[in-house]
Amino acid sequence: MPEVWAEMRDFTESRGPDTRDEIWFVEHPPVFTLGLAADRAHLLDPGDIDVVQTDRGGQVTYHGPGQLVCYVLLDLKRRGLDIRRLVEALEGAVVDTLAGLGLEAYPDREAPGVYVDGSKIAAVGLKLRRGCSYHGLAFNIAMDLAPFDRINPCGYEGLKVTQLAELCPVKGIADVRPAFERALMRRLGGGRA
Repeated sequence: MPEVWAEMRDFTESRGPDTRDEIWFVEHPPVFTLGLAADRAHLLDPGDIDVVQTDRGGQVTYHGPGQLVCYVLLDLKRRGLDIRRLVEALEGAVVDTLAGLGLEAYPDREAPGVYVDGSKIAAVGLKLRRGCSYHGLAFNIAMDLAPFDRINPCGYEGLKVTQLAELCPVKGIADVRPAFERALMRRLGGGRA
């Protein structure tokens, strides 16, 4: 995770006005990440899982195998977006993807992310630097959810977390990523990143 974070920062720092936007899809080994202003009290029992302090927004979350992580390295001004519209595009892409699978999901403006029946299935954490975004969204597909019991997810005690594999018959990220990519590109205004 620290390597990808460093690459995102370097990309953002070195980009110029003509640098093409990029969207990165990754799958991290087990790691807890803390946002820039995160309260470490929400990290209850990290045990043997690494903890990484990052520069994104938000509190604490868990990343691990079976979770689709989407990093959006976008020039927001060039795309005519602000940070709120980018959050809405990321959340909307998850909602659209789940709707295509027959599931009703919804974002929560007070606690950014996407929820199904009160349980969080996707979390958002972004950083804006010189009008460009990095970090992004974590979408729980088919993973071990037990590490979420070792934190207050996104800073909320008792927040329930779910994954797509508990809601419909998917085996992994490959079952979902193409539909999510299409939905995200539609939400970002079409075309290529």
